[in-house]
Amino acid sequence: MDDGTMYQGRLDIVSDAICPWCYIGKRQLERALPILAQEGLRFTVHWNPFQLNPDMPREGVDRRAYRTAKFGSWERSQELDARVSEAASAVGLAFRLDRLERTPNTVDAHRLVWLAGAQGVQEAVMEAVFRAYFTEGGDLGDRQLLADCAAAGGMERDAVLGFLAGDALENEVREADRAAREAGVNGVPSFFLEGYGLFSGALPAEQIATALTRAHAVLAKQRGSEAA
Repeated sequence: MDDGTMYQGRLDIVSDAICPWCYIGKRQLERALPILAQEGLRFTVHWNPFQLNPDMPREGVDRRAYRTAKFGSWERSQELDARVSEAASAVGLAFRLDRLERTPNTVDAHRLVWLAGAQGVQEAVMEAVFRAYFTEGGDLGDRQLLADCAAAGGMERDAVLGFLAGDALENEVREADRAAREAGVNGVPSFFLEGYGLFSGALPAEQIATALTRAHAVLAKQRGSEAA
């Protein structure tokens, strides 16, 4: 920025823990943030819930059966997995989708990520959840696994297990999911700056940086006009 001051903005990402493009988008954002910092723009990142499969049973379903029904054949599902794994590899992620046995309900994962945000460790826990699913083939419907993710992110494992055993934050998660849909979100990841919708998808880092720079300029101009 011309006056040498550093802008601090809030960047909200609407995502689901089982969305591969959300993990890829996270890596692209991590590459974009240093570019933006050089321009005097810094952002606090907040992860917000969205369920790709809102009608998924709480216990989840067999992944092969689910995706065969969804895509018409297991072979088609594997083709799609190969494409997304290639995109993940391009940003340094080693997806092992062949290890996945279940497509989970993600409400508990979202509850955990929300709690992690309240404790200031959301970034680390979100990373652990993504890693557990996409590179380790874990079942995100398993509360023991989620507690492991919490511990990896710096949370107290036994306290998290107790939290997950109840229903705390479930209403908040479902309401945030509903609000995102009402705001027009129909695909993830979706990015919002200071509450204003920007774009959806795992854009390349340079495009993310450009979009955020332009959005910041527009919002700054708008704020200047309102103050005049």
